[in-house]
Amino acid sequence: MLKRLFLILLALLPLPLQAESLRIAAAADLVYCLDDLNALFKKQHPQADVKLSTGSSGNFFAQIQGGAPYDVFLSADMKYPQALVQAGLADPASLTRYAIGRIALWTLRRDVDVSRGLVVLKDPAVRRIAIANPSHAPYGRAAQSAMARAGVWDAVQGRLIMGENISQTAQFVQSGNADVGVVALSLLKSPKLAGQGSYYAVPLDSYPRMDQGLVLTRRGAANPLARAYIEFLRSAEARAVFNRYGFLLPE
Repeated sequence: MLKRLFLILLALLPLPLQAESLRIAAAADLVYCLDDLNALFKKQHPQADVKLSTGSSGNFFAQIQGGAPYDVFLSADMKYPQALVQAGLADPASLTRYAIGRIALWTLRRDVDVSRGLVVLKDPAVRRIAIANPSHAPYGRAAQSAMARAGVWDAVQGRLIMGENISQTAQFVQSGNADVGVVALSLLKSPKLAGQGSYYAVPLDSYPRMDQGLVLTRRGAANPLARAYIEFLRSAEARAVFNRYGFLLPE
């Protein structure tokens, strides 16, 4: 009798919140920005179990094409989410241009004056220059384009160190393995790197506009939490965070 009464009382207790899973693949320029954004999202959805992976947009694009189980894809180049939509691998209604990226020349060396702009890279004292790999990283392609326009691309060959993504590129500078790097401005605006060394924001007309886009994958389209996340990233609250990290905001 007591056992039966115990089971009845147990059944009347409120059920604990069930964790809802959300898997995000994001461009490496967002690694610190998403810490803040995901903390805000968790306040609205405390039951959310958010798993974040960061890397190069081109690599994530290939992985999602191959069936990688991500719900949301935030790319540093709009062309990748657009291509997923065209391939039937993402929800076309979710396609969103969320930010415009910017590149910056960054050094920890006091004897290198990056305020001179990209021409400083011709200085023989700058022996190692880090950029993201242009073959799959949008920030690497932007760096290559800006260097070509500044007339220094040929001069830096043989001194380049290629990062797998823009976060690793910044690590090359931070660790002293590179004298100078062309990195994402968003990383330098983060609390982790702000105030370290000096940087020069490369003028926007020096490289093709870096429209960054996001999309719900086919898997994410069936996940209500993923849809809530997309709506959150479109909110004024989220846009203010993007802006704080140095991104320009599309209209």
